[in-house]
Amino acid sequence: MTASRPESSARTDAPSGTDSSTPWDDGLIARRVTETAPAEPPVAAETRASGRPLVMPLAYDGALRARLDALRELVGLSRARLDNKTLAEAGRVLDEAAARRRLSGQHTVVAIAGATGSGKSQLFNALAGVTISETGVRRPTTASPLVCSWSDGAVGLIDRLGIPPRLRRRPAQSAAADGQLRGLVLVDLPDHDSAAVQHREQVDRVLALVDAVIWVVDPEKYADAVLHERYLRPMAGHAEIMFVVLNQTDRLPGEATDQVLDDLRRLLDEDGIALGEHGEPGATVLALSALTGDGVGDLREALGQFVAGRGAAARRISADVEAAGWRLRPVYAARRRTGLSEEARDEFSARLADAIGATAAGEAAERAWLRNANRACGTPWLRLWRWYQDRGEPPTGRLSLRMQTDEEATARQRVEQAVRTVADQASDGLPAPWAQAVREAAVRGAQGLPEALDELAARAGLPPGRPPRPGWWPAAVLVQAAMTILQIVGGLWLVAQIVGVMAPNLGVPVLLMVAGIVGGPLVEWGCRIAARGPARRYGLEAERRLREAAAGCGRARVLDPVAAELLRYREVREQYGRVMGVGGAVK
Repeated sequence: MTASRPESSARTDAPSGTDSSTPWDDGLIARRVTETAPAEPPVAAETRASGRPLVMPLAYDGALRARLDALRELVGLSRARLDNKTLAEAGRVLDEAAARRRLSGQHTVVAIAGATGSGKSQLFNALAGVTISETGVRRPTTASPLVCSWSDGAVGLIDRLGIPPRLRRRPAQSAAADGQLRGLVLVDLPDHDSAAVQHREQVDRVLALVDAVIWVVDPEKYADAVLHERYLRPMAGHAEIMFVVLNQTDRLPGEATDQVLDDLRRLLDEDGIALGEHGEPGATVLALSALTGDGVGDLREALGQFVAGRGAAARRISADVEAAGWRLRPVYAARRRTGLSEEARDEFSARLADAIGATAAGEAAERAWLRNANRACGTPWLRLWRWYQDRGEPPTGRLSLRMQTDEEATARQRVEQAVRTVADQASDGLPAPWAQAVREAAVRGAQGLPEALDELAARAGLPPGRPPRPGWWPAAVLVQAAMTILQIVGGLWLVAQIVGVMAPNLGVPVLLMVAGIVGGPLVEWGCRIAARGPARRYGLEAERRLREAAAGCGRARVLDPVAAELLRYREVREQYGRVMGVGGAVK
């Protein structure tokens, strides 16, 4: 089991007669496992050379760069709608991707992680070809991450891990010379199930920064719930950069190794981890014994091919982007098609028009037109009577559009109900943050909307003065005047005959009076019939103006802000689709 002693107890003096310049005289975990153990090859501590080797930065391919750009744009568009906690993981991925890109692309950082007693320190030493990490029965053994680099130029990567120079090592000369693992930076982590909280924090911190991870399990704890639920299952999307190694197979009799290995594969499959078998991408599962060396060569070969591919860092970043995208899915993926249909917009405009009484205003305008027609074309006696009745009305003869207090309250409630309805329709199916943003935009637009509608209704309603008259009205007035004149002439004629001024002749004056008396109402009736069409058109025109004014006001104050929020959501949804690699909107 790995774990380093505290620095105070780990430092040892160089043996008597030993040159202090030897690599072992660095006061670190470099003592022999036992006093009788054979001499180990020296371990060179990595130092910063005065002439730092040229380091080629990591290069991402076009697809990964596009996904990172889309994620950056997505975070920028979402900051006003989502809280920092929701965007924290995406921001971390962007920061780590930028930091990793500036560092060496010729090195691959691989962490060895495992539980207490899994033998990961033995495996670390076996790969390095020398005892670097202390092993023993005391738990925990490793308190801080220990790193071993197979080639120069990895200083920046190790600095990023926060591992101090005193915990940096080089492999045995034979292991470094064969070049099989050239470019590998191997990190031995503390136990992930350590009783010390700071050890677990170190594991979590470094695992978020490395390019790949080797999970070391043993026959007793390979099914440990902590390992599967806290680490393997959440990292299922990182299968391509994972090695799962069943260690201590020397403790298993006969065919038990194959049985345990099959059960381990079953558990990994239940965790959602793809297995890299039959040429398919996924996690590499191996069985070995770090103590006897059986199977270590297979791991070294697989690890060498993995490192030589130089693609682990990009695959890690791609998997991080994928994981961050899945965490953000609830705030970007809609349950159904979203947006406002034309039918919903028309319904909202109709509700506003009804709230300000557009239909009633049109009917009032029609009645006003008919009333003016009757006044203009009616008989003088009937007009005199109507004048007497209508003395208290406004000189225009039109109905007032101003509503009473209770009617105004009802109209305000109708407007508020219309706004709530259109907000619910627009936000239906949206993720919660965007639905809330749409509703807030609608509520802000509804402030002052009833007053604005009343003002528009006053301006866009009936024009000032009397309603316009058709061209035939003067002729109808003249005919009506002629009928009145006939009545007057006939009446005066009869009076003159009664007083003896004129010779008696009842036929002509009576005929004239009857013609005037009957003709006047007939002219008025005919004009009323003829006025129905223009009056109806006049009322419809007044209603249309009010409806258009209400629709324009509602569109400017409510529908346009709501549409702007929906447009913003469509933009972030398209960016989210690019982040997830689907190249379009996510439904």
